[in-house]
Amino acid sequence: MEKRSRILVVDDEDLNLRLMEALLAPLGYDVILARDGEEALRKTRESLPDLILLDAMMPKLDGFEVTRRLKEDESTRIIPIVMVTALQEVQARVMALEMGADDFLAKPVDKSELRARVQSLLKVKTYNDHMRNYQQELEAEVARRTEELQRAFEKIKETSLETIYRLARAAEYKDEDTGTHVLRMSHYAAAVARKLDLPEDQVESILYAAPMHDVGKIGIPDRILLKPGKLDPDEWKVMKQHTVIGGKILSGSDAGFIRLAETIALTHHEKWDGTGYPNGLKGEGIPIAGRITAIADVFDALTSKRPYKEPFSVERSFGIIQEGRGGHFDPAVVDAFFAVTDEVLAIKERFKEESGSPFLRMAD
Repeated sequence: MEKRSRILVVDDEDLNLRLMEALLAPLGYDVILARDGEEALRKTRESLPDLILLDAMMPKLDGFEVTRRLKEDESTRIIPIVMVTALQEVQARVMALEMGADDFLAKPVDKSELRARVQSLLKVKTYNDHMRNYQQELEAEVARRTEELQRAFEKIKETSLETIYRLARAAEYKDEDTGTHVLRMSHYAAAVARKLDLPEDQVESILYAAPMHDVGKIGIPDRILLKPGKLDPDEWKVMKQHTVIGGKILSGSDAGFIRLAETIALTHHEKWDGTGYPNGLKGEGIPIAGRITAIADVFDALTSKRPYKEPFSVERSFGIIQEGRGGHFDPAVVDAFFAVTDEVLAIKERFKEESGSPFLRMAD
C-alpha cells in the first residue's frame, strides 16, 4: 500500500485551516493542523510532514521565524515550506526566501494552483528523501567496509609481526636459551620509545623492526656463536661482523620498518661514548632507534641465560644499566627505561622462557 503524504497546515484562523483541509483531504493527503508557530514546530518534529503550508502573519511566532528554525534544523531542513500569505510586497517575499521558504501561495488560495504546487513540491521532497536515504545507506556501507578493511589490516599487521618474530628467532635458533628474546626486547624497545614521546607510528615501527636486530648472527659460525667461554680477539672480530651482515641482509627494502631494521642491525652495538661497533658512532650520531634497541637488548641479555653465563638478577641488571648511563647508553634513553620499569617487568613476566609457542600470547 502506497504511503499517503502528510501535509502540515499552519494558520492562526480556524476558518482557513478548515478550508485547506477541505481542499487537500479529497486529494488523498493526510492533513495535520497547527494554530500557531509553536504548535507548528512541535508537530513538525513529532510527525515530520512531507510538506508545510505556513501562514506568514501569526501572533507570537510568525511564519518567517518558524521557517528559519525549521531550515536550521538538520532533521527538518529538507521539508518543503510554502508560505501562504496575503502580503504582496516584494520585501516580504524576499524575507521569506532568505529564511528558506521554497514557494508562495497568495490568499485567497486558488484550488488548482494549490494542487499543482503541492504535487510539484511533494515530488521534490520524494526525490530529496530518496537521495538522503541513498546517502545514508552509502555512508553506512562505507563505514562497514572501512571497519572490515581495518580489521583485515590489523590481522595482516599481527600476522606480519608474528612472521618477523619467527624469522628473527630463526637467526638465533641454534641458541636454545634465546627463544623469547626477540619478543621481550622488541616490547622493551617500544615501551622506551613511547616514553621518549616518539610518534606512535615510530613506536610501532620499532616494535616491528627491533626483532631483526641480530639477524646477522645467521652468518656467524657455531663455534663462535655458541662458545661457552670468553671469545678471543680473532673470534670477537668475527662476532662483531653480525651487525654488518644483518645490515646487508636487510638492505634495499622499500618497506619503512625493514629499512629501520637495517639501521637497528647496524647500530644497536654502537655506544654513546663512541667505543661501540661496527663504526664507532658517538652520541646523537647514533640513530635513536639504535640507541633504544641497545638498552632493550642489553637488559634482556643480562637477565637471560646464555651459553657463556647464567642470568643476572633484575636488581643487578638494573645496576649495570645505570652504570652505563652516559657511557654505553644515551642518558635520556636510560632515564626513559627506568621510568617504565613496571612495564618492563610486566613484559619480562609475560614472555617467560618456556615450552610451547610464545607467539600465541602476542596479542594477549
